[in-house]
Amino acid sequence: MPEIRLTLDGVPVTARPGQTVGAVLTEAGITSWRTTRKEGRPRGLFCGIGICFDCLVTADGVPNQRACLTPARDGMALETGRLTPENAVGAGVAPAAETAADLTADEVKSP
Repeated sequence: MPEIRLTLDGVPVTARPGQTVGAVLTEAGITSWRTTRKEGRPRGLFCGIGICFDCLVTADGVPNQRACLTPARDGMALETGRLTPENAVGAGVAPAAETAADLTADEVKSP
């Protein structure tokens, strides 16, 4: 099966065809890629079905995409706003930028 190559804040990540962005990040050991607005608590994949909005990420320049519903595509650029190639090694947690703060369903675009 061919590998899909994408980046998370410029850091190369590989995926398998059919995986969602959330599955790719979790399999890569990245369990959190944003933080809550008020208390800075880590957030990542939680419900896995698009209900909770904890897994928001910027995908190919489109902010507030649910990683659990967004299919991984070859060449896709994912952004959290905080992870860099220098601090990504062994991070396991990638805090997100303020743009991926707690949002209501009305503020989030579906993939």
